[in-house]
Amino acid sequence: MSKHQNITDVLMVGATGSIGQFAVRAARRHGLRPRALVRDVGRAEQLLPDVELVQGDLEDSASLRRAVGEVDAIVLTHGSGGDSRSDARAHVDYGGVLNILRALDDARPRVALMTSVYATRSDIPGATPWKRRSERLLRASGLPYTIVRPGWFDHSGPTQRRLVLEQGGTADGGIARDQIAETLVRSLLTDTALGKTFELIATEGDEPSDWAELFGALKGDESGSVDGVLDPADLLVEAEPRTLRADLEAIRSVHGTSG
Repeated sequence: MSKHQNITDVLMVGATGSIGQFAVRAARRHGLRPRALVRDVGRAEQLLPDVELVQGDLEDSASLRRAVGEVDAIVLTHGSGGDSRSDARAHVDYGGVLNILRALDDARPRVALMTSVYATRSDIPGATPWKRRSERLLRASGLPYTIVRPGWFDHSGPTQRRLVLEQGGTADGGIARDQIAETLVRSLLTDTALGKTFELIATEGDEPSDWAELFGALKGDESGSVDGVLDPADLLVEAEPRTLRADLEAIRSVHGTSG
């Protein structure tokens, strides 16, 4: 993964969502040019004034190819939200990442993917492995990436601004939406965030002052592995359904990676 990548134009997927809107603002604040993938342009114009909009859908490959054209980076904050149906999570949480990666062909933008603090947890009621599977696709692609697993949205107080980045899937806690968005955008602009996966919560204290140091304290994901560096070994790739294993191989083939 190249660390020296100029980031200017950023595709925002999930831009009209509760995290996505904050991410668009964060991108603009850092001098980036956000491009929002939206299904309803009229609604998006009200939520995201003066932002470049591209009409499309995560299940429409032609619209995705238009959206990803000539972008330097992608921020993925889409999700199935409160829809707990397995098919919704498979189509949105997982399928959205799969279709974006397919649409890239040989382009190599930097990617910041938001999943969940419970992405690797099988002991949490209602948790499913689809976000973890989406992470695996991104790692298999070989693209430069950072994967952020935030805790409970807004389950934190106004003075809890100190960010805690953990690995291994045991973190639990809350974090403000604007903090999640800021972390995603900062990860695109900070070399020490490259190739890392972490859980993100907030505790009592001040905002970070040194993002390079914050990301730098983390372990990097192992080269060639489709799992995060300290992820539990309880969802074996070889035991996954054949279709999912085929997706991984197809993404590796498209992007010229191996392992």
